[in-house]
Amino acid sequence: MFADLGHFSKLSLRLGFTIVVYPCLVLAYMGEAAYLSKHREDLQSSFYKALPDRVFWPVLFIATLATAVGSQAIISATFSIISQCRALGCFPRIKVVHTSSHVHGQIYIPEVNWTLMSLCLAVTIGFRDTEMIGNAYGLAVILVMFATTCLMFLVITTVWNRSVLWAALFAAGFGSMELLYLSACLAKVPHGGWLPLLLSLATLLVMSAWHYGTAKKQEYELQNKVCLDHFIGLSSGMGLLRVPGVGFVYSDSVAGVPPMFAHFVTNFPAFHRVLVFVSLQTLTVPKVPPEERFLVGRIGRPEHRMFRCVVRYGYKEGRWDHFNFEDQLLVKVLEFLQLQQADGDGERCSTGSGEMSVIPAAPSQAVVDALASMSSGEIEYYAGGGAKKVRFEELPAAWRREETMSEVRELLEEREAGVSYMIGHTCVFAHESSSAVKKFAVNVVYGFLRRNSRRPAVVLGIPHTSLIEVGMVYRV
Repeated sequence: MFADLGHFSKLSLRLGFTIVVYPCLVLAYMGEAAYLSKHREDLQSSFYKALPDRVFWPVLFIATLATAVGSQAIISATFSIISQCRALGCFPRIKVVHTSSHVHGQIYIPEVNWTLMSLCLAVTIGFRDTEMIGNAYGLAVILVMFATTCLMFLVITTVWNRSVLWAALFAAGFGSMELLYLSACLAKVPHGGWLPLLLSLATLLVMSAWHYGTAKKQEYELQNKVCLDHFIGLSSGMGLLRVPGVGFVYSDSVAGVPPMFAHFVTNFPAFHRVLVFVSLQTLTVPKVPPEERFLVGRIGRPEHRMFRCVVRYGYKEGRWDHFNFEDQLLVKVLEFLQLQQADGDGERCSTGSGEMSVIPAAPSQAVVDALASMSSGEIEYYAGGGAKKVRFEELPAAWRREETMSEVRELLEEREAGVSYMIGHTCVFAHESSSAVKKFAVNVVYGFLRRNSRRPAVVLGIPHTSLIEVGMVYRV
């Protein structure tokens, strides 16, 4: 069940279930059924009454340990599911701690852990009856099993590319049995079965409100983005001041200029000499190959010194592991310049939608040697198996072309002048003419979740001393 968590391999789970779990489960059920065939009056506590007196305490001890193991499995599965929902933008920003540097699936979420503990105490104190807790647990299990069967229909047809007939046979076979159990559990809803339904409804409300608010925010940014041609012409015509340094502008937009940056330039007509628009995209795939992670393109002509970098992640991947993200972005920009020189298109203008290149996972030695000319004289970068430090002496021959060498040196000099990070601090409100349901979802629920979730700068790991937050109000 939890092979995707990374705790165990698929082979170990198969062997453990086939050799240990399944035989023990069948023997326990057979013994309990044999006892009930002669003692039908002991239905409520048949398992422990069926045990011989000599093995009662050992079995009780093992059952307690099994409860702890089962709880740990549920907790780990909850961490994994919420982490993936958070990556897909369906759950508020919360703190995710990776407890292992080797196994990515081992994570810990403090807020979720405390919430689960509070709910366990509330259920135990509130019900004070194992029968009602059992009814709630049984309904939750059968609902999960039925939902899994429905999702398996999609897996068989879309992932395994099998015929719809096989998928329908699978769904009909398992779904019919699960519907029988579900119909029996629905009768227990008034006697404790309402609890999982209530918790599911609350979780669905949180996820739906957050996803709806996030989608409306992105829709507003897409509709109000500034065309690159207009922005480049505006920056050239208005005589905007270009201050020393490198500016990283974080936004969800992969095209055009985000509204918050246009708002900043309108009120404060100045920005850095080297500008990199960074967009972090979480795709609906578990993992993105490292060689396809970075997309880098130029905005305008080379003298504008503006670039766009799209960093793509899978929903099961971390973002800031093992390397300095700032240096990694600069490495990719330099690698892009080298690719342009190799293609002989260093003078090509890339306005409008822009042409972007996929940058390889490991930077070339020429790029590493160039970027190593920082003040410390060395740089540590991440490539494949581990980190490597190199020392800069002079620009390699690959960079001897005058135009490219000038651009590279200017980029490194601006890196020495300092790096700033710009991010939007937006407040999303519904229009006055919106319906009451939309106002409640956006203004109340989404607003409450946004105010109490982690700030984007904290999630991105941006140092507060170099952070510029641009406040804006979105009317969606």
